[in-house]
Amino acid sequence: MANAIKTGVAQMVASARQQVEEIDAADVLGLLGQGDVLIVDIRDIRERQRDGYIPGSFHCPRGMAEFWVDPDSPYYKDVFGEDKKFVFHCASGWRSALTVDTLQKMGMRNVAHITHGFGSWKKIDGPIEFPEKK
Repeated sequence: MANAIKTGVAQMVASARQQVEEIDAADVLGLLGQGDVLIVDIRDIRERQRDGYIPGSFHCPRGMAEFWVDPDSPYYKDVFGEDKKFVFHCASGWRSALTVDTLQKMGMRNVAHITHGFGSWKKIDGPIEFPEKK
């Protein structure tokens, strides 16, 4: 096999989870509305439109996270320069674990992710908003 994978994504996620802070959805519920915490949704825009999103969350597409947090990047977003705790999430916690691990390796501190993502948020009946239909 010329393109044999040496490290599978499940192994990468398991490794990342050993390095990052994981917060259960129920605990994140208690953080909602706190001015020093920002929930960051890295799911694709279509996932947000279809499944809704956590109220007050900031959308940062997974493919842009590294670029949006780096102040030297032309794509930098000022929100990531604020003195906050950033709690990332995806649908199941895989993409967000990898994202937070990468951001920590870049030097970002005060970051965590929702352990099992938006799926666990829905299971605890966390509040969900939907974008307005156009």
